[in-house]
Amino acid sequence: MDLRPSSLAKRERILEAAEARFLEVGFDAVTMADIAVRADVAKQTLYAHFGSKEALFVELVTAITTGTGALVAAPDAPEGAAAADVLAAHLRAQLDAVLRPRVLAVRRLVIGEVVRFPALAEALWQHGPRYGIARIATLLEVLADRGQLRLDDAHAAATQLNWLVMGEPVNAAMLRGEAALPDDAARARIVADAVRVFLAAYGR
Repeated sequence: MDLRPSSLAKRERILEAAEARFLEVGFDAVTMADIAVRADVAKQTLYAHFGSKEALFVELVTAITTGTGALVAAPDAPEGAAAADVLAAHLRAQLDAVLRPRVLAVRRLVIGEVVRFPALAEALWQHGPRYGIARIATLLEVLADRGQLRLDDAHAAATQLNWLVMGEPVNAAMLRGEAALPDDAARARIVADAVRVFLAAYGR
């Protein structure tokens, strides 16, 4: 959908207002009228852009999750670089993106609505973990082609590596809040430990 700059700006304002309201009071308590007031647009404009509160919620989750993926640079494996260094650099960037408080807050909100709105979980999965794992798989295939890894199934290996890194810190932050977010040194250790375990199984 091609929109004029003014319409794009209005759409962004609506998404920002919706995010703020959903996170403040939850999905059920928010009305389209609330969001319209917060975004300073007519309610008809809101419906013209998104159709329903449910569709707006899905669009918001998709936009945030896609934006999170965009924060991580495309997988890069400089010629001659050690596999451990290549993997650590990419995985650290990915971990930092996922552990942003905004992303964690939206994930919590989505989990609470999965039963009623499975499209939310699908949007989060497709543009979040599935996308991140696919990018790791691409990196692993490059390293395997160079003889630095032994792979039978790049996607399976990427899935294992992804959750070696993400499992503990993401679960802790999701359940215990921002106080459980690891600092820079802890994040570096998490990534280094995961890469070491991974290479013990797949490295040449």
